[in-house]
Amino acid sequence: MPFFSKVKKQTPNSNTPEQVFLGEDFDVRYKWLKQSFDQCSDITIYELTANHTRCGIVYLQEMVDEKLFDEQVLSYIVNEDFASSHQEFIHKLLELKLISAMSSSILTDMQKAVELVLDGNILIFFEGDQRMLAFPLQKFEKRAISEPANENVIRGPREAFVEDIHTNITMIRRKIKSPALKMEQQLIGKFTKTKVVIGYLEGICKPEIIEEVRQRIGRIQMDGVLGSSYIEENIDDFPLSPFPQSQKTERPDVVAAALLEGRVVIFVDGTPIPLIVPVILTMFLQSPEDYYQRYVFANFVRWLRMAFIVISLLFPSFYIALTTFHPVMIPYDLLLSVAAARDLVPFPAMVEAFIMELTFEALREAGLRVPKAIGQAISILGALVIGQAAVQAGIVSAPMVIIVSLTGIASFIVPYFDFGFSIRLLRFPIMILSGSFGIFGLMIGCLLIYIHLVHLRSFGMPYLTPIAPIRANDLKDTFLRAPWWLMKRRPSFVGTKDHKRSNLNYPFVEEDED
Repeated sequence: MPFFSKVKKQTPNSNTPEQVFLGEDFDVRYKWLKQSFDQCSDITIYELTANHTRCGIVYLQEMVDEKLFDEQVLSYIVNEDFASSHQEFIHKLLELKLISAMSSSILTDMQKAVELVLDGNILIFFEGDQRMLAFPLQKFEKRAISEPANENVIRGPREAFVEDIHTNITMIRRKIKSPALKMEQQLIGKFTKTKVVIGYLEGICKPEIIEEVRQRIGRIQMDGVLGSSYIEENIDDFPLSPFPQSQKTERPDVVAAALLEGRVVIFVDGTPIPLIVPVILTMFLQSPEDYYQRYVFANFVRWLRMAFIVISLLFPSFYIALTTFHPVMIPYDLLLSVAAARDLVPFPAMVEAFIMELTFEALREAGLRVPKAIGQAISILGALVIGQAAVQAGIVSAPMVIIVSLTGIASFIVPYFDFGFSIRLLRFPIMILSGSFGIFGLMIGCLLIYIHLVHLRSFGMPYLTPIAPIRANDLKDTFLRAPWWLMKRRPSFVGTKDHKRSNLNYPFVEEDED
């Protein structure tokens, strides 16, 4: 597809393992399985004779429900009344499937059989027939559904994804009860064989985007995938960009809303954080809470949030530029106060800002790594004690402590951690430019960021859509959130096939023309 990034080269998909067929010989297959699981102390492989037929049973201990298998499967096939001959036994099991209480799959590929065993299936193979039965009797310990740990909920559903991919998909199915919701599974990782599921709404999501997601995930060749970040780094259009090109969330309602807009969601087994693609800049400025309150309140909070994001990015640089190159722009009384505070500070404003910003980032990181019970105390007390001591020692000035504190508070208002980290990271090069060239350097930094954002793409979609290129109808949910009865159409920049979202209409609102 010409509009997708050309950095990614087409490579064959090597995630499909080679097939192994060993025929009907029981001893050959039994020996092959024993060798495959050699040195695996948690594997159980044994042979039994049931109704004149040698049977081999393979499973992983503590990963399957052995009691259920004994009651629903084993007790039937070892019963002498089940079959009177070998042929009747095979016919009833593999062709008539008389054990109807349990779902099972029939296979002949030995490599596939090994994968199913490692996934928590119980495998049965028989003498005189190459077909095998696999029973999905997984019994994993998994975390219960709880409130989001990193996305505080004020209004809306208080549930979060867990590490089990099947539970996560079920949570989405409960919200979107439509056969148009498709879930396609791939296995990624040479050793981990991690389940990766691509979710989308058929007829809503653009087929070209779905196919591109399939291809990018299919090209991933790694030893293992242990989280959604492994996938994220391998499917980004611009891997070296500091800005996130996919959205992470642990809230099912956010994922459901993205699917209804025509986006694609990537679930990864073992992680409670799926990926949403494609994304645009304004998605990271919005909070899920904006859609659970009246649009007037949501717009006020959204504008407040965007203002403080700008403060978080530019406030230290602006202070450095004014105090270093443009003191005449500061009101006279305030200038005297700042000059008196900086009188004993031995460092220039840029070095002073770097010391305080790096210290604040270190305190923030320390607060994340220590136990939760004392993490917040370390961040708050550390900032107060170090800031006060630094001012008294003459290492930094009091205005700089205020600037850095306000900047730190502003950075916490960013709804999504990845985007907030991008803002914090870009703050430092802009500080260097401001300390070197003043306001001119600050403007250069802003211009370079803007040029990069204009060039940036997420699965072929311009990052600044619907601002650049401008799409007037899609501006209803960017810097402002229009009422639901005005947002009758899905965002056209996602490329949805069915644009109509609702038929809501009020007497004082003219209906959109198709």
